[in-house]
Amino acid sequence: MSLQALNPPAVCPPVGLYSQAILTAGVGRWLHISGQIGVRPDGKLADGFSEQADVAWSNVLAILRAADMDAADLVKIVSYLTEADNMSAFGSVRTKYLGNARPASTLIIVKSLARPEWLVEVEAVAFKP
Repeated sequence: MSLQALNPPAVCPPVGLYSQAILTAGVGRWLHISGQIGVRPDGKLADGFSEQADVAWSNVLAILRAADMDAADLVKIVSYLTEADNMSAFGSVRTKYLGNARPASTLIIVKSLARPEWLVEVEAVAFKP
């Protein structure tokens, strides 16, 4: 199985650290990760946006590792922020965890998540041949 980033010239270039699409081919394992929030394994909510984002991404990577995968196996990410002002901080934390991986990505600014104290949520899909 292979993953190929697609950024066709007929579509505007990505405006951030993502690919417009990821094409998969072959047989392998799919992992669909539920939305991860800034809650630590001990059940405690992290303080502030940057810390919540860090914990959410740490949770995503921990789930990937549990499935014998890593950031390079991500094909799609959907991120939800409750404040547009946090986009830059979110991008920095995202880069810390994803490095050079550029999965297809969507970022949505929402009025609120399921609980008002949650400031960020990240869901992901990964594929491993």
